[in-house]
Amino acid sequence: MDIRVLRYFLTVVREESITRAAEVLHITQPTLSRQLAQMEENLGIVLFHRGTRKITLTNEGMLLRRRAEEILELVDKTERELAFQEETVEGCVSIGCGELEAVHVLAGLCHSFSQKYSRVTYDLFTATADQVKERMESGIVDIGLLLEPIDIDKYDYIRLGVRERWVVLMRPDDPLAEKDFITAKDLAGLPVIMASRSRVQNEIRSWFGDYFKDLHLLFKSNLPTNGAIMVQEGLAYSLMVRGITDSLWDQKKICSRPLYPELSATTVLAWKRQQPFSRAAEKFIEHIKKECLSSMDNPLK
Repeated sequence: MDIRVLRYFLTVVREESITRAAEVLHITQPTLSRQLAQMEENLGIVLFHRGTRKITLTNEGMLLRRRAEEILELVDKTERELAFQEETVEGCVSIGCGELEAVHVLAGLCHSFSQKYSRVTYDLFTATADQVKERMESGIVDIGLLLEPIDIDKYDYIRLGVRERWVVLMRPDDPLAEKDFITAKDLAGLPVIMASRSRVQNEIRSWFGDYFKDLHLLFKSNLPTNGAIMVQEGLAYSLMVRGITDSLWDQKKICSRPLYPELSATTVLAWKRQQPFSRAAEKFIEHIKKECLSSMDNPLK
């Protein structure tokens, strides 16, 4: 027996009228009559005494009513239990990311996911894309927020619609802070801090062009935070993506100016293809797909 038709049957019993039941069910009266007649034919019994004003149940109809109520109660209970199982997903999702503007997107995803799965916790590992990827390869990190360029042939990913723009970090009393933007010529011969990732260094090298030979590379740094201390102490200028710097750092002690011509990069949320994940991580990946793909014209890679 079809569960849907059993619900139709009980609605007719309750309303004592096929016409009123059809209105409640938002279907046409001929459709409902046809469904009930088909059920009677399949069962080989008559379920209703059809009167001029109302319909009543035959003995067989009363038996079916009792059984239908029991069946639908069990179906509803099972659906509630399955829904409860969804609500009680718990565990820890491990996420690797850099100090990027796109972390705001990640925070939004965690917020909306936690509203549905409140028992899930998160382990945030902050590092460069290469370091995060190493931990993803070993299965320590489930999901990575990675700054491109990065080799992700073995991964499924969604490219986010956030542009990570490169800036120069400096003291606010520095002469370069009076400029609206910084060119490669402005930095020629000055001490700088550069990212330690080789792929990123190649991007910066291309941006500097002929001025790269005049660059005074004083530090390499995997993340901008400690490099910012060197900037604050007047040791060097830091080349970095703006990321979270402007919103978290004291602008009276340190400031940034964009590069010109503009240099920017994209970010991806990635997870290893064919990797066994915990239920919490699986659910979070499903959430990423649903939320990101519904909010942007961005096919899943």
